[in-house]
Amino acid sequence: MTKRDFYEILGVKKDTSKEEIKKAYRQAALKYHPDKNPGNKEAEDKFKEAAEAYEVLQDDQKRQVYDKYGHEGLRGTGFSGFSGVEDIFSSFGDIFESFFGHRETRRERGRGSDLRYDLSITMEEAATGMDKTITVEKYAHCDECEGSGCESGYKPEICPSCGGHGQVRRQQGFFTMSMPCGACGGKGQIIKKPCKRCNGHGKVLKKKNLKVKIPVGVENGSHLRLVGEGEPGSMGATSGDLYILVYVKDHPDFERVGDDLVTKLHVTFPQAALGAEVEVKTLLGTATMEIPRGTQSHSVFKLRGEGMPTLHGKSKGTLHVQVVVDVPEKLTKEQEALLRKYAEAGGAAVKKSGFFGVR
Repeated sequence: MTKRDFYEILGVKKDTSKEEIKKAYRQAALKYHPDKNPGNKEAEDKFKEAAEAYEVLQDDQKRQVYDKYGHEGLRGTGFSGFSGVEDIFSSFGDIFESFFGHRETRRERGRGSDLRYDLSITMEEAATGMDKTITVEKYAHCDECEGSGCESGYKPEICPSCGGHGQVRRQQGFFTMSMPCGACGGKGQIIKKPCKRCNGHGKVLKKKNLKVKIPVGVENGSHLRLVGEGEPGSMGATSGDLYILVYVKDHPDFERVGDDLVTKLHVTFPQAALGAEVEVKTLLGTATMEIPRGTQSHSVFKLRGEGMPTLHGKSKGTLHVQVVVDVPEKLTKEQEALLRKYAEAGGAAVKKSGFFGVR
């Protein structure tokens, strides 16, 4: 049977780049993959053709030989065509991972679980950063068996069903599929004499104190990651990670908007009308602010550099100060008399008694 041209199989030209060849192969593999075409022999053959074409054209040396001498030239180099699914997965792993998800490695198979810890801090702590000690309850290696899961004097044995691989293979069409071994649960080892303290798990529940560095300017909902501080892995696999979810508590005087803060400042009518220099409470201290003459209630003034620090403290946001002019609820006789003169001078109609005065 005459072999088809590799470029024709993938639907590309001879001067096509490797990236375009890879893209064409992705499309062909998706279209003709046996899982999408069960029992379709024609689709299976086209899938093999596309895999063989890609195996040659993505390799610079093989492609050069093929371009010059064709299929006969490739035979002279020892290339025998489609080499099976196991070879495809090892050679083109990035392509098939995009189809079917991440392929689990033996080291990842027994990886410990990731853990989550919710940490609440104040807005002041978020502004300054800090070292915080937290206590986490998690599984850790059993001291009695040193994590082996076996009684003293015993060791885990290689699983006879899978030979220690943790996986068994099953033929499905021209595919060789791997799946976790049922005898050992994918661990590759079996324990005949389990440790009495941990019941063969190799882990026990313990409390551990951990120091967490809270960065300056951390925002509500931020995640911090402590690598390897999750639960331990099985049979020498890596430990999981600890993810710390940071909650910044609401502040009674300040509202955070990104790196800016918003606050309210209450002033008297004379201060707003005549102007004043006032002291404003900031998140970590105080600042002086000028109130111009004739300031209206709910006017907003900006104090740059008095907001929240950006993450890691490289700069600071702005403090937005909203001025609220307070109206007195009670007046002395002298205050009322002066205020009535002010109203008369401006032509404002006011009640004659009972509304302002203190009798």
